[in-house]
Amino acid sequence: MASTPKVEVRSLSKVFEGGDHDVTALSDVDMTLGDNEFVSLIGTSGCGKSTLLSIVAGLQEPSEGEVVLDGEEVVGPGRDRGLVFQSYTLFPWQTARANVEFALRGEKLSKGERTKLAREHLALVGLEQFEDSYPHQLSGGMKQRVAIARALSYRPQVLLMDEPFGALDALTRGMMQELLTRVWEEHKITVLFVTHDVEEAVFVSDRVVVMTNRPGKIKEEIPIDLPRPRAHEMLSSPEFGELYGRVLESIRSEAMAADTVPAGASR
Repeated sequence: MASTPKVEVRSLSKVFEGGDHDVTALSDVDMTLGDNEFVSLIGTSGCGKSTLLSIVAGLQEPSEGEVVLDGEEVVGPGRDRGLVFQSYTLFPWQTARANVEFALRGEKLSKGERTKLAREHLALVGLEQFEDSYPHQLSGGMKQRVAIARALSYRPQVLLMDEPFGALDALTRGMMQELLTRVWEEHKITVLFVTHDVEEAVFVSDRVVVMTNRPGKIKEEIPIDLPRPRAHEMLSSPEFGELYGRVLESIRSEAMAADTVPAGASR
């Protein structure tokens, strides 16, 4: 990891206030992301990983603590961060190219320059032949490729991804994982990737961060020392299997601890 962090999460907590009781989603989270590092967040359901990503994105405010990007506190959304969610969030009335161009409207670019950049980024994700297609004419994987092209088009410093492949079938998901790692290697960007899939986390990441049950804290950080570029043949290697088992056991122990809590008891 880089010696100077690109992103720092400092003593961060998040409490959701309710009518009868408050819910503490995150408690005293400290985490760093290095420049050009690919980090995955993983943990049991409801552990707060999506909430943490949302705070880094500036979409939610922390109750305590702060997020710092390049030495500046994050106080809201910004074009220094690109977002990709599980839902494709494409405009159905616009073509693939127009969807990417829309993200560039905030830049000081001519119409021709926006079109050129949109085409370059669609080519980056292998969709140069589909720039005039509308979302309803594209498969799920192709829609997500458009979303990735759009998020990268304005050159953010950090890419935030919340289970982007969760709605895809297994074959398409595997292809998208390979595509993402290839695009990341070309673009060299810091990535924070939320997933519930252990195999996916190990395959794409430089480091896997395992979170505890709610309230979410950082339980363990596992370096993924596997060679790049990565292909799915790697999944059958002993080295991959060892890392997969280590991450899985870390999450399983949290899941088992949750199951041992009596019904109605606080966690």
